[in-house]
Amino acid sequence: MKINDLSDYLDQLLRPEQFNDYCPNGLQVEGKREISKIVTGVTASMDLLQAAHKANADAILVHHGYFWRGEAQPIVGIKKRRLQFLLQHDINLFTFHLPLDVHPEFGNNVMFAKQLGLELTGRAGENDMLGLAELGAPQSLQALVTHIQAKLKRAPQVIGDLTRPIKRIALCTGAAQGYIEQAAAANVDVYISGEISEQTVHVARETGVAYIAAGHHATERYGIRALGEHLEKMFGIAHEFIDVDNPV
Repeated sequence: MKINDLSDYLDQLLRPEQFNDYCPNGLQVEGKREISKIVTGVTASMDLLQAAHKANADAILVHHGYFWRGEAQPIVGIKKRRLQFLLQHDINLFTFHLPLDVHPEFGNNVMFAKQLGLELTGRAGENDMLGLAELGAPQSLQALVTHIQAKLKRAPQVIGDLTRPIKRIALCTGAAQGYIEQAAAANVDVYISGEISEQTVHVARETGVAYIAAGHHATERYGIRALGEHLEKMFGIAHEFIDVDNPV
């Protein structure tokens, strides 16, 4: 598949022009013109770049790429080494950040919900960034936490009374703890995201909304993988998801 055709398809599918994002979405680093294999991963770290090269990837598709708003512009240090590696090996780098989070079919929110056995039935918050779900029957916060730990293979951090009944859920993957007040406005019992900040604890206590920080990386492994699998099925391009683990 030609790189321009892949780029056009991803832009049409994910519609990045609809988002005021923190980084450029789409093709960030141009490489070879013909794409036979794509590697997907959460973050374009050097570990992922090297693993993708070893896997003979022509393109890398990630959720966290480069050129973030407010970062230093000089191409030095880590940035220089990463870009040099991609250019040296003629590997394309695609990044989709917020457009991937909320996509209704391959998005991080919907795929994370599926991993937990939940079906998103609505959206809330700024730019519909929050996915909403409801349990069939109330269960304790402890039962939900235990379920999440089993599915993600790591222990989440929890703010709230573990014995309280939970039924209405809001979630947004990654570093979306700042949406907790919008989750409270949606009248949910618990809000699940990836990270936690000092102020998140106070907001959870004062609004009465339990908060679960399940891991930034851990909650965002599923959307990018689903997108890669879709491309493989749609165009016959070989695809491999490489999980470079991150404890955060």
